[in-house]
Amino acid sequence: MIKGTKDGFILKLNDQCGYEELKEELIEKLSVQYKAPADGQAVKARIEAGNRFLTEDQKEEVRQIVHQQKSLLVDEITSNVITVEDAEQRIREKEMSSMTGIVRSGQVIEVEGDFLLVGDVNPGGMIMAGGNIYILGTLRGIAHAGCYGKEEAVIVASQMLPAQLRIASKLNRAPDHDDDPHEMECAYIDSSNQIVVDRLQVLRRIRPSITKIEGGR
Repeated sequence: MIKGTKDGFILKLNDQCGYEELKEELIEKLSVQYKAPADGQAVKARIEAGNRFLTEDQKEEVRQIVHQQKSLLVDEITSNVITVEDAEQRIREKEMSSMTGIVRSGQVIEVEGDFLLVGDVNPGGMIMAGGNIYILGTLRGIAHAGCYGKEEAVIVASQMLPAQLRIASKLNRAPDHDDDPHEMECAYIDSSNQIVVDRLQVLRRIRPSITKIEGGR
């Protein structure tokens, strides 16, 4: 099915037929129903595969079929189906790893999901997490949250005195304190695309999904 939107076209693929039959139907639909703009301007098309899994070679083949239509460019291909490897990766990224103790100088802790440390990070120690970092102790070393590119990640510490803070590709030092901070703080990327450190209470506003209790009323 071809559906026009203000941003271009959506091509919804039949997920009940064989792949070869799908290609024939797609070619026929495009040749009959699609008319290129008179000005020749490029039009974006999003392909929705539904409950059909497409290999990378099949995705490229579908793209080529669509590209044969003048001015029609594939913006993205989406599917409700993912590989077992992708599913396992998503599960790992959502898992919380934990540790009790001290991250000492020269020690690097790296996890794919969120990380909870009950203890301190000494100067020269480093924590890298694909998700959020929570430290029930003093952070004096380096914390890198969202290290695989997740800019929504946050860093929380009982005492925020880091050598360096990193979130995704951004890095910064925490603001200087006259004395050791006496309340938990969090670091996050704000609307100006900079890492800022603020009171822990702001998490409820800036990252409501973190503070939400699943199944709560």
